[in-house]
Amino acid sequence: MSLAHLDTIRPSTPVVSPLAITTTPSPAAPASPPTGTRLRAVPGGTEARGFVLYVGIDELKAAAAGTDLGSIVEALKRLTHELAPQSETYAAVALAPQGAGGRDVDVVRLALQDPAAIAQHRNEPQEPDRAFAGVVIDLSRKRLLIDNEVIGLTYKEFELLQYLVLREGRTIERIELINALWSAGDEEAPNERTIDVHIRRLRAKLDRYEDIVRTVRGAGYRFDRHADVSIRHASAPSPDLF
Repeated sequence: MSLAHLDTIRPSTPVVSPLAITTTPSPAAPASPPTGTRLRAVPGGTEARGFVLYVGIDELKAAAAGTDLGSIVEALKRLTHELAPQSETYAAVALAPQGAGGRDVDVVRLALQDPAAIAQHRNEPQEPDRAFAGVVIDLSRKRLLIDNEVIGLTYKEFELLQYLVLREGRTIERIELINALWSAGDEEAPNERTIDVHIRRLRAKLDRYEDIVRTVRGAGYRFDRHADVSIRHASAPSPDLF
């Protein structure tokens, strides 16, 4: 399935003032296209089945306008039903990490996986890394920086770190890490002892910041953020759902 775009059609001929109308007959002007909307970029062999309207507004802005997100959604659904009683509606709220920044509507489009927004985001030049005397866990680019130097983590080492970071402050049992990060039929699936080995190697690469990954004796592991640790979240939702 794909998305089409809506184009607004504007009259191509100038608007004539009533004062300029005369009784002298004139040749019929070609009909101008009606003002309205049309679909473009619809692949051949397909048909339009509906549309998506991205609305960018956070809860604070809605409250300042004397409403809330739920009321806006219900009003739009009522209007749609009035215009086309046979229409079906579905609403989804886009969530983003606090302080993510950016325009609300752009964040919504990325969070809801709008292909055009994702393609644009990938093509945008990335900001250069600023010097940061500490740890940067960059979930968007899948990398770890210490004192602004990239640390070479294996795929599984970063997956372990990301799993703990996204559950900050919660103790994660070894069996949960195995079930979440290794497939059931994986021949290299570790046991609980080998999880300890993976964590030990990860902590060695964290060097003097190794205590951000804490061992909870008899329980598992936990990520504790320090003041010198920065986490860069992805603009789009992480596939690591929880």
